[in-house]
Amino acid sequence: MEILQWILGLGASVMLPIIMFVFAMIMGAGFTKSFRSGITIGIGFTGINLVINLLTSSLGPASIAMTERLGLNLTIIDIGWPAMSAISWAWVAAGLLIPVVLVINFIMLSLKLTKTMNVDLWNFWQFSFIGAAVTATSGSVMWGMVAASVAAVIALLLADYTQKYIENYFGMPGISFPHLTALGFMPLVIPLNWIFDRIPGINKLYASPDTIRKKFGIFGEPMIMGIIIGALLGILAGFGVSEVLKLAIAMASVMFIMPKMVAILMEGLIPVSEAAREFMAKKFAGREIFIGLDAAVSLGEPSVIAVGLLMVPITIILAFIVPGNQLLPFADLAVIPFIVCLITAMSKGNVIRSLMISTIVMAIVLVFATNLAPAETIMAKTAGVTLPDGATLIGNLDRANLITWLLVKFFSLFK
Repeated sequence: MEILQWILGLGASVMLPIIMFVFAMIMGAGFTKSFRSGITIGIGFTGINLVINLLTSSLGPASIAMTERLGLNLTIIDIGWPAMSAISWAWVAAGLLIPVVLVINFIMLSLKLTKTMNVDLWNFWQFSFIGAAVTATSGSVMWGMVAASVAAVIALLLADYTQKYIENYFGMPGISFPHLTALGFMPLVIPLNWIFDRIPGINKLYASPDTIRKKFGIFGEPMIMGIIIGALLGILAGFGVSEVLKLAIAMASVMFIMPKMVAILMEGLIPVSEAAREFMAKKFAGREIFIGLDAAVSLGEPSVIAVGLLMVPITIILAFIVPGNQLLPFADLAVIPFIVCLITAMSKGNVIRSLMISTIVMAIVLVFATNLAPAETIMAKTAGVTLPDGATLIGNLDRANLITWLLVKFFSLFK
């Protein structure tokens, strides 16, 4: 576990370049191209993390102020995904999980059950969370491992299914997202999208960053949209003029810089993807293979960030009105763009459709987060984590998705 924690402690910005360098070498890209691609990917991912940190640090104070103004009295503390990932990796079987998931992926690739090779090792913690939650509620490590393995299989299958949206909408050929934060509500989003396509009136509603830009000129540009959304959030939080302006510029920066960071990441990924396609063409008669990555690479799309930011005040309002919710959304509000990225892609960038579906999804997220909080609290205590002052239960938005909830509830029935 100490070795595992040291490797994981390197973070995705270090792990991903190393993994991609080794992968590119295996695919025959050559040392120079592989090394350059790995470093470029690391730089791009570092840039993305810097922008996400800016988003988190800016949204935090605004979300606290908004919840105070609404008078929310909720008892479950949202500790955020970074803390929950550390707790998940502390699961007793976490060290075994990584090789198990890699073997599952290799077997499925060999049997042509998936086209995705999941190199996003850091986010294996999402599978570990499911295993740890099952163990916390049932007491069974074995069933926890089974649940985590099933989650890995589902992630690969859904990554294949959604790859066409990633390629067509985000312009990322050969890339898929075996990332449960993005995939977790696909069993609900797919039928919802189908239903909305067939409701007269609603199926005609359409607004994308491009159409907004054409209609409103400069006010439709991503950075100006960021200023408007940031100012709106600041006003809802009751900030003074200076704080509103700072938040507006911060959100404009996120909207403007994020696409450039993703472009750097893609500059490193393209040679690796091309080498993989050439390798598969030579060795497996043109068989297609997808590289499974963190959904963070989708955040360069303006509509994803726009929908994600607009969902922040909506989620806080939902926390107040959704029956049964006891979670105070805070630390994981910056995760919302990850949750809505595939919703936006499947809606073809339609901001209106994306907001409607995302509102339904986030209402359910709050219910699931409340329901999973007892298990997460047991996980934290087992890991020796001290709860925040005054907190009796902890939770997070990131793991409160449909697939995770169903797997935890089902496999917790077994002892």
